[in-house]
Amino acid sequence: MTQPDSEISEFQALYSEHHGWLQVWLRRRLGNSSEAADIAQDTFVNVLASDKARDIREPRPFLATVARNLISHRLRRKRLEEAYLETLANLPEAQAPSPEVRWLALEALQEIDQALDGLPARVRQAFLLAHLEGLNYAQIARRIGVSSSSVKQYLTRANRHCLFSLK
Repeated sequence: MTQPDSEISEFQALYSEHHGWLQVWLRRRLGNSSEAADIAQDTFVNVLASDKARDIREPRPFLATVARNLISHRLRRKRLEEAYLETLANLPEAQAPSPEVRWLALEALQEIDQALDGLPARVRQAFLLAHLEGLNYAQIARRIGVSSSSVKQYLTRANRHCLFSLK
């Protein structure tokens, strides 16, 4: 789908007026100029893909919110990858998967992470505690401060959400 010229010029104006500010803002928070540049670029790609450039009333708070969400998503993905790699490091060499299987597993983890992204925080947290740490309902309930029946509902919701998102 192509965008009308007016939408493109609105996006170009948004980009030229706020890209430098966003990159400096991110650099201060991240302490890494290349990561700041990547996230700034991803922020504008998300805005362009959403066709919402003309609807933005307060560009800087909006862009900062999109950037914060991207940072959170990257951190969550990094934690998932680190947990997986740590688990692999603790396996006996004979049980360690091949590099191809590792790559496929990391790709699957990223897809699951994207599927979980649309869920409420407690539902997502319960899912991760069950599947990454192997906790049971009672342990998860104590950890996140809810009842075991709530944990059961959370896990049912998260599992169903992932199943339909990954088809």
